[in-house]
Amino acid sequence: MANTDKENRKWKTTIIISTAIQNHDVSCSLSAQQHRIRYTDSVETGSLIFPLSGIAFLIVDTQEFPENQEETAVFEKIKNFIGIHRNSFLLLLASLHGPKECRILFRIQQRFLTSNLRIIPVHNTPEVIKSMLTIAKATSKPHVDSVRDQMTMAKAQIIERSSVWEMLRNLQLGCE
Repeated sequence: MANTDKENRKWKTTIIISTAIQNHDVSCSLSAQQHRIRYTDSVETGSLIFPLSGIAFLIVDTQEFPENQEETAVFEKIKNFIGIHRNSFLLLLASLHGPKECRILFRIQQRFLTSNLRIIPVHNTPEVIKSMLTIAKATSKPHVDSVRDQMTMAKAQIIERSSVWEMLRNLQLGCE
């Protein structure tokens, strides 16, 4: 895990961030890691967009949810967010994931079950940053090609060294 953190710290990218979270710990930490940050009011409040990866994150604190079960402004914010971003992730921030947070997570899952929203429960700022950077790096153009090449190489090695494939080759040779 520590190796991934080091790699993410070295990797630099452009991030478009909602002006509303300009002074948030996440924004400050990303800026301190020397990523190219662009602030704008034209994105959903609490969102971070990685243009080179084509993905977007929305940070929602569980404290934003009222106790009642009614449709809330938070659900509307999430709905607008996933309507704009095809590859969308919701970072559900809670220092403790207890019964209340589980109910909130369940309500979000129920409401957006058929959407393209992926939900990541996180506890703190370092987890938020680690999750975002890992996903963004893995899906950015130069790195996605490298990952694809590594997967192809691993697949070839598995096939080459597999006893099942060896047995099939022997059977095929025996048939000829």
